Amino acid sequence: MFSFREVLSAIQAYGKAHQFIMQHKLWKWILIPGIIYCLLFFTGFYFVWGYSGDFVEYLTRLLHITEWVQDLESSWVSFLFILVAFSVRIIFVFWYFSYFKYLFLIVASPVFSYLSEKTEAILEYREFPFSWKQLGQDIWRGIRMSFRNIVYQTAAILVLLVVSFIPVVGWITPMIGFFIEAYFYGFSMMDYSCERHKLSMAQSIQFIRQHRGMALGNGMVFYIFMLVPVLGWMLAPSYAVIAATIDLQHKKLI
Repeated sequence: MFSFREVLSAIQAYGKAHQFIMQHKLWKWILIPGIIYCLLFFTGFYFVWGYSGDFVEYLTRLLHITEWVQDLESSWVSFLFILVAFSVRIIFVFWYFSYFKYLFLIVASPVFSYLSEKTEAILEYREFPFSWKQLGQDIWRGIRMSFRNIVYQTAAILVLLVVSFIPVVGWITPMIGFFIEAYFYGFSMMDYSCERHKLSMAQSIQFIRQHRGMALGNGMVFYIFMLVPVLGWMLAPSYAVIAATIDLQHKKLI
């Protein structure tokens, strides 16, 4: 289970992050990765949404589901079929979010790692010594952690994809998928701080599991940001990094 207090704290941290960005004029670190994220995300989403519809149509024709629904001539069955088809497409979108998110986190990890470090440095009134060797190690760790999370999320999304074909039960799969995605994204944002404090991958995983409410809350707001076209896509990644860093400021990292 998770703590609702931690979920609320993670949500409130976004407001603190906005004030922090305004006060310390960090907009260049927000807009540059944000513009890149926005362009890549929009392009990928366009193709995924289109091809997921083609896949659903192909599958229903292959299994003769379309003909079966038409033969029944039931508006209720047709409505159920539309909901199931929509649920399947939403699952594909969540799947796209998973892989795109991790790809972008890998590509932008130097920027996000620096942004998290700079945030903590300002909060703690101290500087962290820069090292190219440490940066390389941080990037490699980020790649390993991303692949680890990809495996776990892929397994969960595959299960949801199967369940989404079940009438009635399948309707709730998009909501479950949302919480899974939110948790793992918040997980990634929290790991930057764990990494900086020299926690191993195993220690980081243990710590975040103990504070899964923080990860969930951080990821939930990120996805709400993503509902705002363009502006939300630009702001969401960097805001999530700063919010997670602020939220972890008073937590004792094991």
